[in-house]
Amino acid sequence: MPRKRSIIAATAVAELMKQAGAERVSMDAARELANLLTEIGISISKDAVKFAAHAKRKTIRREDIELAKKNI
Repeated sequence: MPRKRSIIAATAVAELMKQAGAERVSMDAARELANLLTEIGISISKDAVKFAAHAKRKTIRREDIELAKKNI
């Protein structure tokens, strides 16, 4: 089964991991974390869309994201 491509660049994730203290990061590890971050981002976004719709808005605001992140 082919892997789903992440929206988040693996090179950017590798840099995050290095900023967190990793000396070296394999591209497989960076891709795996990028996929996980994408899944989490989509989940938060879906909740934020629901909060905005409940408030009768089409625009997602920061407070929608803040509310949605509490559900993780």
